[in-house]
Order: sequence, then C-alpha cells, then structure tokens
Amino acid sequence: MELGIELVPKEQRQTISRLMQFYLYDFTRYLELEVDRDGTFPPYPGLEAYWNSGNNKFAYLFTVDDKIAGFALVDRLLRSSEGQFYMTEFFVMQKYRRSGVGTWAAHRLFDMFPGDWKVSQIRANTPARNFWHRVIGSYTGGEFKERFNPKLGNPSQYFSTLSINRVNK
Repeated sequence: MELGIELVPKEQRQTISRLMQFYLYDFTRYLELEVDRDGTFPPYPGLEAYWNSGNNKFAYLFTVDDKIAGFALVDRLLRSSEGQFYMTEFFVMQKYRRSGVGTWAAHRLFDMFPGDWKVSQIRANTPARNFWHRVIGSYTGGEFKERFNPKLGNPSQYFSTLSINRVNK
C-alpha cells in the first residue's frame, strides 16, 4: 500500500467539495443534516477560504496507491489560547478505515505542522473520539489533555508536537 498526502491546489478544490458530501452524510448519525431537493447537502461553510486565506488554511488529500482515500482541513490559529493548529475536519473513506491510513495521515500532518494542536469531535461521535485518543496517544506517548466545551460538551484534545521525539518521519 503506497500512501500519499498532497496539498489541494485551487484548481482541484471541487474534489474536496465533492468528498465533503460523503463526510456530511457520515454526520447524519450525529447531527440534524438534510439533503436539499437535488439530493445534496448544503455547501460546507467557509470551504472557499482554504484557497483564499493566504497561509492560514490548508486542504489535503490522502491517497492509497494513487486513489483518493480521504481529506483533512487544517487551520493555523492566530492569537489563540487554544493552540497554533486545529484539525478542522478529517475524513477517511469507508473502504480505507481501520487500515492505518487515518493514523498515518494524522501523524504526517502533525509532523508537517510542528506546534500546539487542538483536535475536536462532536460529543455523540464516540468512534471519532476513540480514533483520536488512539492516534494522538500513539503520537504523543499519551501526553495530551482533553477538555470539554462548556456549552455543547464536545471533547477536544490538546497536545504539542514540539516535545515529541519522532524517529520514523
């Protein structure tokens, strides 16, 4: 299995937009999302900013043997007490889940953006929370903190990549 990760150029932004439909479909288990009369979910709010905001937002595609396997949206947080980087969205196609692709991609992104990170999940999405506990735990040797949003109760994990001695980059 040959794994890849690539920054999505503006000319290919529709790829992320299309994949977002599958991502939003997955969230219908946890949120009240509905498709419109054409059978599509509403556009992801602010997606265009990933190609128009300068150096603060990044859209990545993951590939397996040159086939699309998922995507991530990463935000650089400016003047935030929450950290320097935020894993805004992270999606792995069903057929690649539990194959190591998600762990590899997350670890690769952490390596690419050294600093303080925040990763959040919707409270009801227990599989995502379990995934991130495993992924961040293996990356940091268990050195992360978890806090819950006081209003919504959504969990977020906080950690720094700067204190990690990664040998296998």
